[in-house]
Amino acid sequence: MSLADELLADLEEGGDNLETNDVEEPEEVTEVTDIVMEVDTSRHSVRSVAKLRDSKELKYVMQEIEKFSTMKRKEGVSGPVEADPEYKLIVEANNMTVEIDTEINVIHKFTRDHYAKRFPELESLVPTPMEYVNTVKELGNNILEKSKSNEVLQEILTPATIMVVSVTASTTQGTELTAEEMDRVIEACNMAIDLSDYKQKIFNYVESRMSFIAPNLSIIVGASIAAKLMGVAGGLTNLSKMPACNLLVLGAQKKTLSGFSTAAIMPHTGFIYQCEICTKTPPDLRKTAAKFVAAKSTLASRVDSFHESQDGHVGDSLKAEIEQKLDKLLEPNKHKHVKPLPAPIDPPRKKRGGRRARKMKERLGLTEIRKLGNRMNFGEIEEDAYQEDLGFSLGNIKKSKSGRVRGPVVDSKTKARISKTLQQKLQKQNQVWGGSTTVKRQIAGTASSVAFTPLQGLEIVNPQAAEKKMMEANQKYFSSTSGFIKITK
Repeated sequence: MSLADELLADLEEGGDNLETNDVEEPEEVTEVTDIVMEVDTSRHSVRSVAKLRDSKELKYVMQEIEKFSTMKRKEGVSGPVEADPEYKLIVEANNMTVEIDTEINVIHKFTRDHYAKRFPELESLVPTPMEYVNTVKELGNNILEKSKSNEVLQEILTPATIMVVSVTASTTQGTELTAEEMDRVIEACNMAIDLSDYKQKIFNYVESRMSFIAPNLSIIVGASIAAKLMGVAGGLTNLSKMPACNLLVLGAQKKTLSGFSTAAIMPHTGFIYQCEICTKTPPDLRKTAAKFVAAKSTLASRVDSFHESQDGHVGDSLKAEIEQKLDKLLEPNKHKHVKPLPAPIDPPRKKRGGRRARKMKERLGLTEIRKLGNRMNFGEIEEDAYQEDLGFSLGNIKKSKSGRVRGPVVDSKTKARISKTLQQKLQKQNQVWGGSTTVKRQIAGTASSVAFTPLQGLEIVNPQAAEKKMMEANQKYFSSTSGFIKITK
């Protein structure tokens, strides 16, 4: 038998099986359809998905809470706190609140699915479960009439949300629900509201008893947060064994994909993030404040687990430390004054001297003639050197009555500029050539000078001769008695 024949035989056998299945199918299908119809009929009511409100566990917890609420609490706890019957009730009540939250989310989803036919846009406008349930119960089928000027909605929603809901209700494309469908929605809303009331009663009871069980922890985070922490941790002893990093994330909501998540949930933020110390802190420091609170809450829970400090003085001191640290972080930055740089440590250095420095001073410094030109006599009218209105005068460099320019005054500084070597050379010259030129004083209008020079020998000079000759010429031509000379042709 070839391979092709075997394949054809397998196909024929498969076809026979399919035919036999087709023959037996109608009986099985009828049974399945009957089962499906029964399931569909049971899912019409909210009681099929939410059974906590009518459960025996919730009724027992509420009865015990009413019982212990009327009893007076004994002060002082002896032995482990877990052995106290009221403490066991507190732990059960805390666990029940977690179940109530889960049940409310289930009812919220049921209400959304059934009420979306009437008002589909309401789900995005009111994301919180309890606000959505209360709004649906108030609006009902008449969303246009009840969304405007409704006092009950003002207690549930903010004015801005009410305005958006009323505007969206006028343009919605939903259709009215039947009376039977509306009854199912209202029944679900009433169940969620009842569960919320039970949850509030449990919180009120737990808060009233936390001051006796964990007084120090209640002082730091508050009674309600302390009760939630104990409920999630499984008791005060288990809470005291936790490190601060684990205590910080207790109660953190994780975003799931099952359709029960509400909004954007912040990571690493549990019950401690909701305490009064963290909420009063500015947003940028809330995570830091939560870390401080978690660290001190761990210490307070350990003190409470050993029944120490029943008056709560340890909790007060720990809370004061947290507030002191936060105040330190909230202080404004100190203004930094701009300080000038200190004077540099520069000891006086030896100035450069020598011939080069003296030559530079002589070249750049003022000469004696320039100094005299800058000087002016007080109370005298200066004559302009250029005979124009430039205001430039010669200062003390004036022509004297003798007609000479006044020379520079030789002082001690001028003498000091001559080096000792040059002075010695001049002395030797004077000794070799018989002295320097001497000018005698004027005696009776005549004067003469005698000079010994190596080339001309003895020379007699009369310095007044040229001056006397000039004066005679001036008297001849420019005297007051002389006149013009008559020249005859």
